[in-house]
Amino acid sequence: MFKMSTIPYECRLGWRYTRARRGSRKNTFISFISGVSMFGIALGVAALIIVLSVMNGFQKEVRDRMLSVVSHMEITSSQEASLGDWQALQSSMQNKPMVLGTAPFVTQQALLVKGELMKGALVRGIDPDQEGKVAEFATQLPREMKAQLLPGRFGVILGEELAYAMNVREGDAVVILSPGGQFSPAGMLPRMKQLRVVGLFKSGHYEFDASLVLLNIEDAKTLFRLEGPTGLRVKLKKPQEARHFSQALQAELGSAFVVSDWTLQNKTWFAAVQVEKRMMFIILTLIVAVAAFNLVSTLVMTVTDKLADIAIMRTLGASPSSIMLIFMLQGSLVGVIGTFLGFVGGTLVALNIDVIVPFIENLLGAHFLPKDIYFISSMPSDPQASDIAPIVIISLCMSLLATLYPSWRASRVNPAEALRYE
Repeated sequence: MFKMSTIPYECRLGWRYTRARRGSRKNTFISFISGVSMFGIALGVAALIIVLSVMNGFQKEVRDRMLSVVSHMEITSSQEASLGDWQALQSSMQNKPMVLGTAPFVTQQALLVKGELMKGALVRGIDPDQEGKVAEFATQLPREMKAQLLPGRFGVILGEELAYAMNVREGDAVVILSPGGQFSPAGMLPRMKQLRVVGLFKSGHYEFDASLVLLNIEDAKTLFRLEGPTGLRVKLKKPQEARHFSQALQAELGSAFVVSDWTLQNKTWFAAVQVEKRMMFIILTLIVAVAAFNLVSTLVMTVTDKLADIAIMRTLGASPSSIMLIFMLQGSLVGVIGTFLGFVGGTLVALNIDVIVPFIENLLGAHFLPKDIYFISSMPSDPQASDIAPIVIISLCMSLLATLYPSWRASRVNPAEALRYE
């Protein structure tokens, strides 16, 4: 136990001025303003933590669903449509410690036709036995469905949204129009092929569910008149390092190949998310700033109320720096307590948002993210220390900054003038 005498008097007085005192209405009002400032700081810090955690959760959810369909990295030829000696390239990639799996693919844009309905589609030719090594959603497809993607059968698997837009069901026939065409006495005619729908898939990402068509890689090569795969899909152990690894691989393979990673393929979306996150951080920081600078008015009123105390302390030998420290400690205590309450409250809400949001929805009889509008129907949250730490530091710095001017004015009080009317 520490004795009160061992604690510097500046700390004791700073804490005493922070607490409410019932003997004076003026002191009670000042303490009320301090409480409002403390609550404002806590609210701002909690709001920042919750909002950024939810944005991180949405980003992580979309990224995970995206990476279940797209590959971490793709290698294509820079000169020809086909990849060339892709078996040797695949063998070389599988020997690299960063690589988990590889699979060849064919990809082309085409037009899907069903009666009078037409819709653009991204046709991806896959090897059913190898696709699961690079795409998580392929492992979730029923084995019976993948078994029907036999070469020469021209069976296709469509995304659920695409099938819904085309009014197509399993077992129906669709016609695909491929680019390139062929010459005939009547002129250039597009190449057409009738395909049979053997199944539907749902990846959870609307962009792919509404445009992706899967068929056997051998059928795709026949349909688009290719000698081999157009590229090689690669799955990495650490997707976050795909950018660095792809750059190193591009330098190793040279200009004959083009290496792209998932961050480049979706660069616009991730850039937009980062801009939104940065703007939300700035906007919500203003809440903390307003609450923190309310401390200025609180301390100004406290200094005015304590002029006699300040004068007496100065006559007893207290230095101007000690007086300044007393009021800096008073304001800093409000900032520290408010920041701590906001940190605890915001973190608890962010960690339990999957329980809190359904409770509020049931209480209000509303649904914040309807399934028929948003492909993510639950509120995700991913609190990260890299976001929370700057929030706490900025809040504490703003609180400390707000105490400087009133504390400096308190240290400049002239004891003779302060005691003139006492």
